[in-house]
Amino acid sequence: MKSVEIVAKTREEALELALKELAVDESKVKIEVLEETTSKGFLGLLNVNKVKIRVTIKEEQAQQAVRFLREVLVNMGIFAQVELFKRPGYIMLNVNGDDLGKLIGRHGQTLNALQYVVNLAAHRDCSEQERIIIDVGGYRKRREENLKRIALSSAERVKQKGRKEILSPMSPQERRIIHLALQDSKEVVTHSEGDDPYRRVVISPKNNIYK
Repeated sequence: MKSVEIVAKTREEALELALKELAVDESKVKIEVLEETTSKGFLGLLNVNKVKIRVTIKEEQAQQAVRFLREVLVNMGIFAQVELFKRPGYIMLNVNGDDLGKLIGRHGQTLNALQYVVNLAAHRDCSEQERIIIDVGGYRKRREENLKRIALSSAERVKQKGRKEILSPMSPQERRIIHLALQDSKEVVTHSEGDDPYRRVVISPKNNIYK
């Protein structure tokens, strides 16, 4: 990351000089005050101010996410490739390699936790707030297809028995897949209840959602 150190009489003056040298605006940089002193000048007749700052160009959110994810993988002893894809409204990071099962976890719990941490790290120093989705070897696509099957089979049981059915706890992203899969149904309705991470989707008969 490119950075400069500037000494001036005031922070404002130092920052202006730094931004001019880096050719960026203030929203794109991180500012650190390294030194700030005030001393009396010759014969104590004049106060002399000195400020030293370091101004660093922030990484783009996508770059920061990739770097942080790679560091996590190395610390976990996982050697894999990370591919970056920018999509409208979100950033996709695909992890590919061998023996990545422990990175996914049961029903994707480890993967969801990793995605949450990467989002926190990438949003920390960035003005951009694009959502980051992490996939491992195409797991999320397979999981999405499986969730749609679960939604349809559960809805069928609800229609036949006339009683609501409560699914297992899911992440917000997975609950959304269930809701979307059944949103056009004329026989059942869905809603979520409970608190994360135990929040669940409830599928109920449309004529009696409390049954």
